[in-house]
Amino acid sequence: MKTIILGVFLAFILINLQAQNYLISFAGSGSGTTVDSVNVENITQCTSLEFVGTDTLNLRSTLGIESTLLSKNLPLNIYPDPFPESASVEFISPVSGDATIEIFDNAGKNIIQAQVNLSRGLQKFQISGFNNGVYLINIRSKGYSYEGKLISNYNGAAMPMITYQGESKSFKKNLNLKITSSIVQMQYNAGDMLKITGISDIYRTAFMIVPTSSQTVTFNFTPCTDADWNNYTTVQIGTQIWMEENLKTTKYQDGSSIPNVPDSAAWRNETSGAYCNYHNDTLEGEVYGHLYNFYAVQDSRNACPAGWHVPSDEEWRTLANTLGDSTVAGQKMKENCTTRWAYDDTTWGTNTSGFTGLCANFRNSTGAWSLAPNNDHDTNYWTSTIDISSFAWFRGLRWCYIDLFRAPTIFTAGFSVRCIK
Repeated sequence: MKTIILGVFLAFILINLQAQNYLISFAGSGSGTTVDSVNVENITQCTSLEFVGTDTLNLRSTLGIESTLLSKNLPLNIYPDPFPESASVEFISPVSGDATIEIFDNAGKNIIQAQVNLSRGLQKFQISGFNNGVYLINIRSKGYSYEGKLISNYNGAAMPMITYQGESKSFKKNLNLKITSSIVQMQYNAGDMLKITGISDIYRTAFMIVPTSSQTVTFNFTPCTDADWNNYTTVQIGTQIWMEENLKTTKYQDGSSIPNVPDSAAWRNETSGAYCNYHNDTLEGEVYGHLYNFYAVQDSRNACPAGWHVPSDEEWRTLANTLGDSTVAGQKMKENCTTRWAYDDTTWGTNTSGFTGLCANFRNSTGAWSLAPNNDHDTNYWTSTIDISSFAWFRGLRWCYIDLFRAPTIFTAGFSVRCIK
């Protein structure tokens, strides 16, 4: 009996020693010193979570009833209380986005509902037309929520209304309130790789980490905005800072247009900068970026965001060497969860680099599309390095290999572009 009890006790200790419980907080530097929101992707488990940047992430090996330690405890101001014909409702919107406001009576019936797109800041609404009684107000959006009680002593005939009155100018001054943080739970196993993306205003940056302790993640926000005002997520890999998304601008830095050339014959005969969408599908361009010929890549007006450029062959080599070498780098660069890469167990991407290489396919120099029956073939990226006349070097991620492929091709091919700072 003593042996059994001792065995159970040792097993209990072992389980608790193996259990992970890390607290991760967030800070900003560079072009953004505040963190508006955070997206965490566990790329080992293919799970994700999004929350307000002032929250603390609790990584736990097991989640139970205690998984919600703190509800959103943000300040909500309702006055007067009780109210006669109308009342003011003020609250902080810590992130921009759509918010839903609902008011229920004491029996739980939904009396009125409104939706509004709010900017980040101090918001003010007016509610009116509620007969004598007690009501519940619920305000919710991605990353925050509020709940409060309304007491009306009005006995007239009126129609319930919710009216947006704009940003409150006196709320914070009068109440001296600030946003309080909450703890957000996420299941985590030892050794899981996390891709954590921080957002500060228009800036976004990704951070790759395998947590082994509680810590603060500091995002270095770097401007990366093209001439079309597309804002790109950035990621540091080794000593280099890359765009984590494919380029999708239709303009050079000086604002001049890059022509869209959908026709195959016109594409193969083009001798100046041009772009297209894979299969001329607009959605492809929005999700996977545009395909460009090399004339657009080498144009001195620069299609990349200000402060960024198309990487040289040597800069691609540096990236490959940072990830091991070119024979294995591709597997660490390919996106690994929600993906359309055709794959087998030996060539599946891990995205441990954070590069997040999408299966964007390509257009060959004749104007024909890559042979991808299910849009699941290869993706190629231009370098800025010319090999010989009318030929330039490119790098490729291939569905059936784990390498970062390298070869020259003619200027009229249509490939993806990743810019480097």
